[in-house]
Amino acid sequence: MKAHFVPGNRIRLLECGMEYFPALIAAIEAARYEVHLETYIFADDETGRRVAAALSRAARRGVAVRVLVDGFGAREFPAGLGRDLRQAGARVLVYRQEVARLRLRRHRLRRLHRKLAVVDGTLAFVGGINVIDDINTPGQVPPRYDYAVTIEGPLVAEIHQSMHHLWRLVASATLNLRAPRLPVLEAAPRRHGRTRARFVIRDNLRHRRDIEEAYLEAIDGARREILIASAYFLPGRRFRQALAAAAARGVRVTLLLQGRVEYALLHYATQALYGRLLASGIVIAEYHRSFLHAKVAVIDGQWATVGSSNIDPFSLLLAREANVVVWDKGFAATLEASLRRAMATGADIVAADAPKRRPWWQRLLSQGAYTLVRAAVGLSRYGGGEYRE
Repeated sequence: MKAHFVPGNRIRLLECGMEYFPALIAAIEAARYEVHLETYIFADDETGRRVAAALSRAARRGVAVRVLVDGFGAREFPAGLGRDLRQAGARVLVYRQEVARLRLRRHRLRRLHRKLAVVDGTLAFVGGINVIDDINTPGQVPPRYDYAVTIEGPLVAEIHQSMHHLWRLVASATLNLRAPRLPVLEAAPRRHGRTRARFVIRDNLRHRRDIEEAYLEAIDGARREILIASAYFLPGRRFRQALAAAAARGVRVTLLLQGRVEYALLHYATQALYGRLLASGIVIAEYHRSFLHAKVAVIDGQWATVGSSNIDPFSLLLAREANVVVWDKGFAATLEASLRRAMATGADIVAADAPKRRPWWQRLLSQGAYTLVRAAVGLSRYGGGEYRE
């Protein structure tokens, strides 16, 4: 079922952890009935301990606290902070918990990559920020650059329902069958503003391509400008063709991508696409100041998205992801201004002839990385023809 825009919301942009974590912790401290949190990483560092302490205090005062983490991204959590939360009365589940012996299997690529929280059924957080100290970025100027939003209004009900649904699925799969203690909440959050927004997810059943289709619909309708920031950018053929077609009809298309090497395979595979993207008239800016972790976009100054989904095969085809799509000129202007500042202070434009000027061994490395990613997607059986040349 296609997601729809829900009116009557108030949505506020949060830039990096310096804005996100104080807002999240304050909401947890004010919770009266329920805190429900999902995250890929829940690190045992200063930030993780602060969030865990707030959750423990909430559980001890009778708030229903549920925390769902990924079994790979937060593999140390169950025996550490997760144990402390359980002792405080919170419930903790792990999505596809990893075992000590690692083998390359298709299900290992299907991760919980969503970063969501709902407090008392009335306030939601959606974005790409893990529970980890983003100021601790050795070798770069902090912080790790990313975004989230707070949402108040009717859209919160859809986010809340999605989180409860996944909790029940994981509880059943792990034989954790004790029914959750559900608080008495208002039936539907009341209107808090005038912003229209959609909650869009990616899973392996009914919503396998919803996030990608939301992007493609907006790109196909773009008339003036497309600005996309993605930490990991390796789109399939349809997505690349849509961007090239937009540029061909006069739309200014700008990609803000990761300039530093964090995951070498994806970094060099992405560079294999630079020649074709630049030849299509697309502008590429590489962010070097710190690690870019953003997964956002602004189109024509009124369509915007913030979420957990990168534009790569692992996000678009395999992981569980969640984005909010906002139709609002004011919100889009705020996000665009933030991205422009990031580009002005920490990014370099890639020259049109840069791919041809790279040494032969770098070009070979990039093509080899791209071939390996395509092979991994093919082995997953989810890629179809999107990554065939």
